[in-house]
Amino acid sequence: MNVEVVTEIASRALYMIIQTSLPVLLVSLCVGLIVSIFQTVTSIQEQTLTFVPKIVCVFLTLILIGNWMLTSLIEYMTDLWLNMVSYVR
Repeated sequence: MNVEVVTEIASRALYMIIQTSLPVLLVSLCVGLIVSIFQTVTSIQEQTLTFVPKIVCVFLTLILIGNWMLTSLIEYMTDLWLNMVSYVR
Protein backbone atom coordinates (compact mmCIF):
# COMPACT_ATOMS: atom_id res chain seq x y z
CA MET A 1 0.00 0.00 0.00
CA ASN A 2 1.57 3.25 -1.08
CA VAL A 3 0.87 6.89 -0.31
CA GLU A 4 -1.35 7.43 -3.35
CA VAL A 5 -3.71 4.62 -2.36
CA VAL A 6 -3.97 5.86 1.23
CA THR A 7 -4.60 9.41 -0.01
CA GLU A 8 -7.30 8.19 -2.39
CA ILE A 9 -9.04 6.18 0.33
CA ALA A 10 -8.88 9.13 2.73
CA SER A 11 -10.19 11.60 0.16
CA ARG A 12 -13.06 9.28 -0.81
CA ALA A 13 -13.92 8.85 2.88
CA LEU A 14 -13.93 12.60 3.49
CA TYR A 15 -16.06 13.15 0.39
CA MET A 16 -18.51 10.51 1.61
CA ILE A 17 -18.70 12.17 5.03
CA ILE A 18 -19.39 15.56 3.44
CA GLN A 19 -21.89 14.12 0.97
CA THR A 20 -23.94 12.32 3.62
CA SER A 21 -23.85 14.99 6.32
CA LEU A 22 -24.40 18.06 4.14
CA PRO A 23 -28.22 17.75 3.74
CA VAL A 24 -28.78 17.54 7.48
CA LEU A 25 -26.39 20.40 8.18
CA LEU A 26 -28.00 22.59 5.53
CA VAL A 27 -31.47 21.98 6.94
CA SER A 28 -30.22 22.85 10.42
CA LEU A 29 -28.54 25.99 9.11
CA CYS A 30 -31.62 27.17 7.21
CA VAL A 31 -33.99 26.52 10.10
CA GLY A 32 -31.62 28.28 12.50
CA LEU A 33 -31.42 31.28 10.17
CA ILE A 34 -35.21 31.46 9.79
CA VAL A 35 -35.75 31.19 13.55
CA SER A 36 -33.13 33.85 14.28
CA ILE A 37 -34.72 36.21 11.75
CA PHE A 38 -38.11 35.52 13.36
CA GLN A 39 -36.64 36.25 16.80
CA THR A 40 -35.10 39.49 15.58
CA VAL A 41 -38.29 40.69 13.93
CA THR A 42 -40.54 39.85 16.89
CA SER A 43 -37.99 40.71 19.62
CA ILE A 44 -38.51 37.32 21.26
CA GLN A 45 -35.29 36.28 22.95
CA GLU A 46 -36.26 32.82 24.17
CA GLN A 47 -33.22 30.52 24.11
CA THR A 48 -35.17 27.28 23.73
CA LEU A 49 -37.04 28.57 20.69
CA THR A 50 -34.03 27.86 18.48
CA PHE A 51 -33.54 24.24 19.52
CA VAL A 52 -36.98 22.69 19.12
CA PRO A 53 -37.54 23.58 15.43
CA LYS A 54 -33.99 22.50 14.58
CA ILE A 55 -34.37 19.16 16.33
CA VAL A 56 -37.72 18.49 14.64
CA CYS A 57 -36.45 19.45 11.17
CA VAL A 58 -33.23 17.45 11.53
CA PHE A 59 -35.24 14.44 12.70
CA LEU A 60 -37.61 14.75 9.72
CA THR A 61 -34.66 15.12 7.36
CA LEU A 62 -33.08 11.98 8.76
CA ILE A 63 -36.35 10.12 8.32
CA LEU A 64 -36.67 11.30 4.72
CA ILE A 65 -33.08 10.79 3.52
CA GLY A 66 -31.78 8.30 6.06
CA ASN A 67 -32.25 5.43 3.64
CA TRP A 68 -30.14 7.20 1.00
CA MET A 69 -27.46 8.03 3.57
CA LEU A 70 -27.24 4.46 4.79
CA THR A 71 -27.24 3.06 1.26
CA SER A 72 -24.40 5.38 0.26
CA LEU A 73 -22.32 4.41 3.27
CA ILE A 74 -22.96 0.70 2.73
CA GLU A 75 -21.93 0.98 -0.93
CA TYR A 76 -18.74 2.79 0.03
CA MET A 77 -17.82 0.25 2.71
CA THR A 78 -18.67 -2.69 0.42
CA ASP A 79 -16.45 -1.24 -2.29
CA LEU A 80 -13.68 -0.64 0.25
CA TRP A 81 -13.83 -4.20 1.59
CA LEU A 82 -14.07 -5.79 -1.86
CA ASN A 83 -10.97 -3.91 -3.02
CA MET A 84 -9.01 -4.52 0.19
CA VAL A 85 -6.94 -7.26 -1.49
CA SER A 86 -5.72 -4.83 -4.15
CA TYR A 87 -4.94 -2.20 -1.50
CA VAL A 88 -2.77 -4.53 0.58
CA ARG A 89 -0.53 -5.59 -2.29
